[in-house]
Amino acid sequence: MKIAVTGGAGFIGSHIVDAYIAEGHDVVVLDNFSTGKKENVSKQASVEKVDITDAAKIRKIFEKEKFDIVNHHAAQVNVRASVDNPTDDATINILGGINVYEAARATGVKKVIFASSGGAVYGEQRYFPADEKHPKRPFSPYGVSKHANEKYLVYYKMVYGIEDVILRYTNVYGPRQNPQGEAGVIAIFTEKMMKNEQPIINGDGTQTRDYVYVNDIVRANVLALTDKARGIYNCSTGVEFSVNTVFQILKLRTGSNCKVVHGPAKAGEQQRSVCSFRKIEKSLGWKPEFNMELGIAHTVEWFRQNTTPAKK
Repeated sequence: MKIAVTGGAGFIGSHIVDAYIAEGHDVVVLDNFSTGKKENVSKQASVEKVDITDAAKIRKIFEKEKFDIVNHHAAQVNVRASVDNPTDDATINILGGINVYEAARATGVKKVIFASSGGAVYGEQRYFPADEKHPKRPFSPYGVSKHANEKYLVYYKMVYGIEDVILRYTNVYGPRQNPQGEAGVIAIFTEKMMKNEQPIINGDGTQTRDYVYVNDIVRANVLALTDKARGIYNCSTGVEFSVNTVFQILKLRTGSNCKVVHGPAKAGEQQRSVCSFRKIEKSLGWKPEFNMELGIAHTVEWFRQNTTPAKK
């Protein structure tokens, strides 16, 4: 199949591109390289430098390539940036998404796979772990934009027959994550520890997250190509770790001698987030294969090989 991967030069998207190529698919990466990196992209993929807010250029690429499937990962992913500038977040994430879906509609795309967010869409949870039926109470413009995309995809399915697979990720981590440009405490802490800099724990560090390794996310995106994959699925581990615990695991794994330093709590930050993966396990046979210790071991090793050490 011919597959478009928007945001295919980014952390998660580039790993998906690699997997799709390994499966024998023809992949075209659409990315503006604002946060994505050229070195992330497989040489076997075609690349179109384009911003999803450029409706005319997106449409032109879709008309030329005639994609079978679109995997939509391009987004403004910083929750705090969305709070600071909701208009920019909506322009990229909502209007940009519509540009992609309109191009898909006009050119006969059969399925759209969309990267959503379990934590951001559910908001402060009423029960733990959250399943796909949990109330949607996003606490940030970013969460609102992800939920809006989900609703637009329902519209495109009902009116135009475009199948959709919505994957609600929890906190994804792993190799290639950008500690500067993308939200991810594991990447941020790991790089700082590697550079002998001091990580700062926001608040008291008791806030918890469901951390899922990127290779597991990639497998979900491969399964999403199959005919039986339809609708909404959480991609998670069902296990929550506090930021304090993550700090200690990383300190041990990196061999860092940094201190435990707490900074101010971030306004509006969720206290607990953990999601159930039972639906995708039952429907597609997916479950996480990497526990926290194994995932962090692989992540730290990648950062060890790709981080410039601090000058002594």
